[in-house]
Amino acid sequence: MSVSENLGEAKRRWLFPTLEKKPGVGAVVGLQISTRESGDVTILYVEGKATIGRDNDLLDGQLRKLVDEGARKLLLNLADATQVDSSSISTIVRTFVTLERSGGSLKLLRPRGRVRTVLRVIRLPDIIPTFEDETQALASFQLRGYSARP
Repeated sequence: MSVSENLGEAKRRWLFPTLEKKPGVGAVVGLQISTRESGDVTILYVEGKATIGRDNDLLDGQLRKLVDEGARKLLLNLADATQVDSSSISTIVRTFVTLERSGGSLKLLRPRGRVRTVLRVIRLPDIIPTFEDETQALASFQLRGYSARP
């Protein structure tokens, strides 16, 4: 790759930061969310940018729908999230509080790069449990025991 090609790629990333190249997949534009169940835990895979506007509306709508449908244990896998802003953080915190008040819980899994940096700056992992290992995260939902009284 020549110097001019490198400059062209740098300029593309600067002009179009919403386009993130992934090997073998093409470009991810905006936000994509997929879900799967593991026992009674719903895992949301968040990929791309979760920022104000349509992307955060998608995240907010998906979380509200799951809570409205009765999900009480949510795990947000942020390994492929490339950016979060105050609107998406607000959505995550609101869902966390809603679930906590109703006896449920929300936890975060594998925040990376800029997402991890932002979450650490605002100290969100001090409030919302955050894990690097999915097995440990899933097991932590079962540890919420209550003492039995005779």
